[in-house]
Amino acid sequence: MDRVVSRMSFPCPIVFGPGALAQLPAELQRLGAKRPLIVTDAGVAKAGLLRRVLDVLDAAQIRAAVFDDCQPNPTDKDIENGLAVYRRDGCDSLIGLGGGSPLDAAKLVRLLVNHPPPLSRYDDATGGDRFVTSNVPPMVAIPTTAGTGSEVGRSGVAVLPDTGRKTVIFSPYLIAGAAIIDPELTLGLPPAATAATGIDAYTHCLEAYLSKGQHPLADAMALDGLSRVGRFLVRAVKEGKTDLEARQEMMAAAMMGAIAFQKGLGATHSLAHALTPLAGIHHGLANALCLPAVLDYLREGSTSRMARAALALGESPNQDEATLAKRLIERTRALIAESGIKPGLRSHGVTEAMLPKIADKAFEDACHQSSPRPTTREDLLALARASL
Repeated sequence: MDRVVSRMSFPCPIVFGPGALAQLPAELQRLGAKRPLIVTDAGVAKAGLLRRVLDVLDAAQIRAAVFDDCQPNPTDKDIENGLAVYRRDGCDSLIGLGGGSPLDAAKLVRLLVNHPPPLSRYDDATGGDRFVTSNVPPMVAIPTTAGTGSEVGRSGVAVLPDTGRKTVIFSPYLIAGAAIIDPELTLGLPPAATAATGIDAYTHCLEAYLSKGQHPLADAMALDGLSRVGRFLVRAVKEGKTDLEARQEMMAAAMMGAIAFQKGLGATHSLAHALTPLAGIHHGLANALCLPAVLDYLREGSTSRMARAALALGESPNQDEATLAKRLIERTRALIAESGIKPGLRSHGVTEAMLPKIADKAFEDACHQSSPRPTTREDLLALARASL
């Protein structure tokens, strides 16, 4: 048996369930937050979700500032603009409201309040976590999608010009002081966004479970999250306006995926982190397009774990491990198709000529280093080509 020592921790206080938003004022009070900045995006505002949060705060006589111009893939400019509003309006805390992008942006605004720029200084791929300290203002995270699980995560992600890639900034100090997870906030999410974010949660769970290293707590979370996505994603896509149970179960799965991936991720995420800035593909969609090819690649050496993941998805145990591993890949392809996602990078605007640069950026990304099967730059190129 390998002798591996792992450091394990689990995240922030979580208020979970329909109507949880009503407890936002109490959580802010617990954290000593009096003048929060809400970091969100135009889509969340247009959907009326920002107004719902402001109404809750107004009823509690809490005056919030708003930065609602976060881009779908936040950049250093988004963070700088949010920070300017924070300082201009005399804020003392943050509320991240939205999908992974606004939540990540809120974390990075939070970082820069008391940490010097540039953000690239804190790049996890270069050991930048050593520069992150506990000197950050309070933050509450409120997700409006079930995907990244950023509400309970310890990382913020932004596209930075001085790294030229989607850059992960990772530290326990970035974990929110509270996560308010209310499935009622996701009932109006369109089917395509529900599918892409849901497959993101699925990929987090699956890659975390398959990743190398020892973390039994993360493994347990990952398997339970896989089971929930397998049972509830298609329901959430097809009946997303009314099926509160499916929405709640998907939010639980997203949370579990983000808790689990503290163990590590894999080559799918490295490819996705390259595809977003280079091809403009949504992160969850990029995962969906690349995951089947990566699973084919991992079958050699990961058969037992892939078999266990297939069991979590409901496969009969009366099959040998090789068959179960094959069934995992088949089930993954079927789940993506049933969610309405059109397969193939080419169908989403990626060309053969773009692949070398995608492979270069993917190899620079740290996620593939956790892959149970080592991946070279040439391997990542082959995986991108297999995903075309």
